[in-house]
Amino acid sequence: MTEQKLTKTRDLRDSRPLWIDSPRITVRSKSSIGMDHYDIVIVGAGISGALVAQALVKPGTSVLIIDKRSPVHGSSIASTAMIQHEIDVPLHKLQTMIGEEQANRAWLRSAKAVLKLEDIVRSLEISCSMQRKQALYVAGDEMGARVLKNEMEARVKAGIGAKFIDKAGMKKLYEIESSGAILSDISASANPGQLTAGLLRHAAKLGAEIVSGVEITDIKSFKENVVLGTAAGKLVTAEHVVFCTGYEFLKSLDNKKHEIISTWAIASRAGIALPNWLNNHILWEASDPYLYLRTDNKGRLIVGGEDENSPSAYHSQAKLHTKEKTIQQKVSKLLGVDIGPVEYRWAAAFGSTSTGLPLIGPVPDMQNVYCVMGFGGNGITFSQIAAEMVSSAINGARDPDAELFALK
Repeated sequence: MTEQKLTKTRDLRDSRPLWIDSPRITVRSKSSIGMDHYDIVIVGAGISGALVAQALVKPGTSVLIIDKRSPVHGSSIASTAMIQHEIDVPLHKLQTMIGEEQANRAWLRSAKAVLKLEDIVRSLEISCSMQRKQALYVAGDEMGARVLKNEMEARVKAGIGAKFIDKAGMKKLYEIESSGAILSDISASANPGQLTAGLLRHAAKLGAEIVSGVEITDIKSFKENVVLGTAAGKLVTAEHVVFCTGYEFLKSLDNKKHEIISTWAIASRAGIALPNWLNNHILWEASDPYLYLRTDNKGRLIVGGEDENSPSAYHSQAKLHTKEKTIQQKVSKLLGVDIGPVEYRWAAAFGSTSTGLPLIGPVPDMQNVYCVMGFGGNGITFSQIAAEMVSSAINGARDPDAELFALK
């Protein structure tokens, strides 16, 4: 096989994400591939690869999880880990883009994924500070109170719980000056590093082989097997291959649906004075660029936003500090809180699509090769959906929502 770069190489994060200093995020891995053939090869040892592995690893099935980086230390560690059922594109807008019935199914599937994630964390006893939280979607320059009411009605009609909080309610309950917000229940937060590491360790206990520092550079699909080539020239065959490489997506999948966005985030010092309601809420604004925030279990405020439609802006150190100041100013204006000097600041890239829906499923013209990409602001939630869909396909079943997220 001729050697070629399969994926677009990108630096997935900048500066120092909060979660990088977390305990229990180290996962044992090998430096070389142990066998020549596997039933399943999962490329990528982040949250997507970990959840796909959790869905597929079972006794008698040989599974290789391989990453050119150390496990957990790619884009997953840069997540703010607001685990939302709410998709980046509001339901009423998505209905006009893909139809009411399909949009409703996508939103309902997202809500079910959050609940499933909670079940997985609970059943595997993963210590990752997973906590159910209410989501407060606050009126902004993109959607005011009237449009938010329409959005709330669309959600309720679809079977998704939602409540509108008016201006007086926002002042009384949250001490926020806003024309209104949507309050919903099915969201959560977690430590993404600990969550990913816990899932990978569980997969390893069940027999999965985890290899790091090895890059897949070539692939060819045959009727019997998929052949993978590494940068060092080793060939590995597999019955099925799943690419969970985050925003370093397959070159062959470049399309108009997918773009790379730059984003920024900060985390305050632990134990700062914050409104009590923030302990069990996540918040995001209906603005462009939007602001989103949550707390962690040490009383830090974690805030992200100021996204730019640029695949490279997050590299800029000057922008990192400018964005930090802008985010702090927006927090102060919204919450009336001065969070003081931040302890962590970081920038990252993420993939997005025009509909806000991920791209999940078989790679066109490659038999038994699957890809998951374009997760937007719902990375962890969509990773769970991807795990469900890919595992169904590999096990010979068809997921009822497969066409909603198809790559073409």
